[in-house]
Amino acid sequence: MSEENRLGDYLRARRELVTPDDLGLPSHGVRRVPGLRREEVALLAGISSDYYLRLEQGRDRNPSAQILDALARVLLLDDTATAYLHQLAAPRPRTRRRPSRRPAVPPATAQLLGSIGLPAFVTDRTLDIIAVNPLATALVPAVRVGENRLRSFFLDPAERDLHADWAATAAQCVAVFRRRLGTDVDDPRVVRLVGELSLKSAEFRKVWARHDVRPVVDKPIRMNHPQVGELSLTLSKLDVDGPDGLALAAYHAAPDSEDAERLALLASLTTGPARRRTSGADRHTGRAENRLDRPRPTT
Repeated sequence: MSEENRLGDYLRARRELVTPDDLGLPSHGVRRVPGLRREEVALLAGISSDYYLRLEQGRDRNPSAQILDALARVLLLDDTATAYLHQLAAPRPRTRRRPSRRPAVPPATAQLLGSIGLPAFVTDRTLDIIAVNPLATALVPAVRVGENRLRSFFLDPAERDLHADWAATAAQCVAVFRRRLGTDVDDPRVVRLVGELSLKSAEFRKVWARHDVRPVVDKPIRMNHPQVGELSLTLSKLDVDGPDGLALAAYHAAPDSEDAERLALLASLTTGPARRRTSGADRHTGRAENRLDRPRPTT
């Protein structure tokens, strides 16, 4: 998404994903562009073709809320995508960006990771992993402190092999990433990450160009785990209180299911007297790092 014309880029990307058949329009002759033509969008939204062209080209950046809602209806946007469209059109104050820093994990969240009994980890707003418990790494080896979930999905062959529905899961990850960023895509870490993935992965370029924005959905994720076999788990995410945009993610299975039994088996294989515990935040550096359990006193 270009810095100068985010609204226009989004409108064009979504227009190309809607076909005349989706809206019950007749489709005659050879169409030179995928999806709807600009004049079709303008007609259905009740605005002039010239005005819609100005919106896509970035020559008009102040459409009314009514126009945005009309465009959202034509482009078949859901509530999340419609809210994102309004966000793109809102004026953005020019503020001086602070240097990026690695956020610290709140102590209570770190304690929760160590006691939850489920594979769980914490990511920042760019999907960098800043805290993780051992069971999460045993389930998904790429879930380690310092790794990035997007980078792992698109550049790590082992991640692709692990996920039975890799393409759908990766696309959902990108859509959640874009939603969490909102319009704040000029963070240097985001620019570097998107640039790296765009250069190295054709699949990422294709998914990123769709401009999908989606909330996290509690949808089963199918895995082929080398130790315990096939698993169908749900990945749930909760926002962590604070200004840093952290989220806690946990994999879980339906109670009393075969998947729950296999997850319990993996947990039994993972635990041990010298196991490594949850990553926490170093009080001096603010960086996340793993700590070994201290021996418990014997009685």
